[in-house]
Amino acid sequence: MGLFDSPRTDTVPMSGRSMVLARGGMACTSQPLATAAAVDVLRGGGNAIDAAVCAVVTLGVVEPFMTGVGGDCFMLIWDAESGALHGLNGSGRAPAAATVEALRERGYDDMPNLGIHSVTVPGAVDAWSQALERFGSQPLSRLLEPAIGYAREGFPVSEIVSHQWQLAFALLGEEEAQRVFSVEGRAPEVGDVVRFPELATTLESIARGGADELYRGALADRLVAASESRGGFLRAADLAEHSSTWVEPISADYRGYELFEIPPNGQGLAALLALNILECFDVEGAGPRTAAALHLMIEAVKLAYADRGRWVADPEHARLPVDELLTKDYAQGRAASIDPAKARKSAAPGEFRAGVDTTYLTTADARGNVVSLINSLYYPFGSGVVVEGTGIALHNRGYGFSLNPEHPNCIAPRKRPFHTIIPAMLMRHGRPILSFGVMGGDMQAQGHLQVVSNVVDAGMNAQDAISAPRFHYLEADRVALESELDAQVGSDLAARGHQVLGADAALLRGGFGGAQAIAIDDEGTYWGASDPRKDGNAAGY
Repeated sequence: MGLFDSPRTDTVPMSGRSMVLARGGMACTSQPLATAAAVDVLRGGGNAIDAAVCAVVTLGVVEPFMTGVGGDCFMLIWDAESGALHGLNGSGRAPAAATVEALRERGYDDMPNLGIHSVTVPGAVDAWSQALERFGSQPLSRLLEPAIGYAREGFPVSEIVSHQWQLAFALLGEEEAQRVFSVEGRAPEVGDVVRFPELATTLESIARGGADELYRGALADRLVAASESRGGFLRAADLAEHSSTWVEPISADYRGYELFEIPPNGQGLAALLALNILECFDVEGAGPRTAAALHLMIEAVKLAYADRGRWVADPEHARLPVDELLTKDYAQGRAASIDPAKARKSAAPGEFRAGVDTTYLTTADARGNVVSLINSLYYPFGSGVVVEGTGIALHNRGYGFSLNPEHPNCIAPRKRPFHTIIPAMLMRHGRPILSFGVMGGDMQAQGHLQVVSNVVDAGMNAQDAISAPRFHYLEADRVALESELDAQVGSDLAARGHQVLGADAALLRGGFGGAQAIAIDDEGTYWGASDPRKDGNAAGY
């Protein structure tokens, strides 16, 4: 049993969902309208990069509390022609006026999680533009058409989106946000048709003027006006000087498979640290998905998250020991502190020897290009600030900063904050075999660990690997389990010293995430998988 097997009991897939197989192209997103838009692009001759951008802009309309023009974006792009993997950091930076002193003068002891002072430059639109300029084949104006259509003409709200919208609606404290994102003063119910005419106009202006419209044009003026009217820091120069950054992905080998992540300021480093630690143990021998194996995973995540909290920051502003952290010697030292029979109450960062909301999608095309993309407002509806007359919800990524001047992640002018969103790509023998991501704030890095272990240690296919019940490590010795997993191993984990909590405990920390995945076999066939925790689907042709 393995990544390209389809284990069945009689005629029913174990995961409850069949994988979608196709060779011409594939898209997997969290909302079927976005998946369909991406597949249409592929059928029309567009490539995986074109399809990914089309899908993510569409998601900003049909899942508006998750992502959008006012958010940030990261991508991993496999360019089949050159046989190379490229990383794009599309996260925005703090305004030039955002300093520890300025925030303390405004009464903050910690970074605010909502409101205008949690807003950094929205980086997503520039990232879409740069990805298309370097690897795309179709203009941004064409790729915005489905999103503009749904925003202008309306779309029916799907089931899980409706449920999450209702949960998030209470975060909308400002009148403009409530006006834009409500139906008759309430969150929409399943089947309600929702329209965003102002967002449609915004997208039309970006279609005409490109990214410059948001960073240097009339939309930039509106963003600055919204900030100034609320006493925020964002100014015209902050937007005009923003640019995404092409980065070299970082990786770790796990039992002959290589997982690639975007380097800090994202938390992909934590997924690699945890896998390096887990590799020191015989998970397969312990019995994948048993209490013994899950205990090791949870303890590995604890140690990795302690290092994450100490080190993940903007490498342009701090010296980060990424290479040292990713050595196998370092992992062995951390693994040696794990008791296979007992949970630790807390974890400290390691020492060196001298010397939640988000949208993830993945696409692939007939030429072998593959994109792993994640785009986010962070909290549902981000900061809760909606720019008047535009339909743009501004993210609250500034909340990822620290106000501790001694910490590498302390806020500073034009600095990027700690980021939770991380796309991933698993490779073997120098080529991608699984493009995937697990959205959900704090869940993401530990979700990557669980998906990779499901594939490598448990021999699951892509659909089963992302459908399998998950744990969500919270802090100290607290871990939340999905109900099926709780029934299977909850009491055994509790006996090892874990404080086992029910699924509701993870709700405000990203829940148990929602994954999408495309596996690529030796013949170039795409095997699409979509998480049943979301409304979405895989589709290809």
